[in-house]
Amino acid sequence: MSKLWGGRFTKATNQLVESFTASIEFDQQFAIEDIEGSIAHVTMLSECAIITDEEARQIIDGLQTIKKKIKSGSVNYTIEDEDIHMNIERMLTEEIGPVAGKLHTGRSRNDQVATDIHLYVKKKTKEMINLITAVQQAFVNQADTNIDVIMPGYTHLQRAQPILFSHHILAYFWMLERDKERLKDSIKRVDWSPLGAGALAGTTFPTNRERTAELLGFDTVYPNSLDAVSDRDFVLEFLSIASILMTHLSRISEELVIWSSQEFNFVELDDSFCTGSSIMPQKKNPDVPELLRGKTGRVHGNLFGLLTVLKGLPLAYNKDMQEDKEGLLDTVITLDGSLRLLAPMIDTMQVKKENMYHAVDQDYSNATDIADYLVTKGLPFREAHEIIGKIVLYAIQQKKYLLELSLDEYQSFSTLFAKDVFTFLEPKHVVDARKSLGGTAKSQVQQQLAQAKAVMEG
Repeated sequence: MSKLWGGRFTKATNQLVESFTASIEFDQQFAIEDIEGSIAHVTMLSECAIITDEEARQIIDGLQTIKKKIKSGSVNYTIEDEDIHMNIERMLTEEIGPVAGKLHTGRSRNDQVATDIHLYVKKKTKEMINLITAVQQAFVNQADTNIDVIMPGYTHLQRAQPILFSHHILAYFWMLERDKERLKDSIKRVDWSPLGAGALAGTTFPTNRERTAELLGFDTVYPNSLDAVSDRDFVLEFLSIASILMTHLSRISEELVIWSSQEFNFVELDDSFCTGSSIMPQKKNPDVPELLRGKTGRVHGNLFGLLTVLKGLPLAYNKDMQEDKEGLLDTVITLDGSLRLLAPMIDTMQVKKENMYHAVDQDYSNATDIADYLVTKGLPFREAHEIIGKIVLYAIQQKKYLLELSLDEYQSFSTLFAKDVFTFLEPKHVVDARKSLGGTAKSQVQQQLAQAKAVMEG
């Protein structure tokens, strides 16, 4: 089978080269975008009288027929045609004859592939925003259902201060909200049309790039043809945002793994999101959050892979840039699966309220509040901090918790202590005392939850 570009060559392509350089195994996923770009291009060619209206009609009809076949899964791609562009052009020639050759007037595969990727990234960015929203709704649902549940808050994975579980889970809502905002903002940089830039220097035909941009729904066109065909900043940005997003998903996954352990026993994941052991019948393994955590590495790797590919490339297009696609496609698949799994897993998760409360009732995480108590009695915080440190050490030595110490024991460290210290030490009081903006007091979390719901509705 002769190549569509084979006129200058005297030898057939080495089969090893053909296999090594072909991209059809993965870029066939851009088939619909490729046809959309071609329809816009041929429409513009007709409007600019570069081809006739009848030729444009034949080409568009042929492309629509191929599009239907692709959607039905009835097309066969060949490695001999290298990539999705040449495969579709070959199909089009078989469908409508030599007039198909006029489709490529005034464009190159360089601006064609760039257009495909722009369209693909824009579509997938919008899909990811919707999938993130579903995960956010799951966090809101859990926060709403468990608004009063008290749990330990941690720093250094050591119990620090009692907080509301709803406060903790909503932290992830806001992380994902920033991810959504990053994705939304990135669309304005994806919305640049490279179509019509040619191989690198434009075209001699009187084309109208603004028209193809309009037909494809792009906001603007690249003002520089070299930049148009060689830019992959928008892919890097998508991969960067995806890496941040997966980092957030990995963090909640880590907590789910820890919380569902027998040692913590704070939550139980639904059976449908766990697996068992082939040898230990008692096991219920949190495989989904573990794998979510693990897949973060491949998304990070895809970002660094493309950064490395692009770092030394001269303008304009180079074959190295074929490596821009597999990492992008893999990241999209990974994100899609991760987000689709996380939303129902969070939504169906059982929160073990008693176990969480017991954890804060049997620790020293209310120590800061005794320091604050002494401050309200007029003692400087640093002095109060030292006194409470000594009280905690004493309580540990006595194998008691702070609520188990007597008033006499407290007063042996400071005469400022009175009976009301025990009210200060109650976990509910400790939580509700933190009424500063964004704090863990129920009143503040209720405001935060209302704000989150408003964000979802907006």
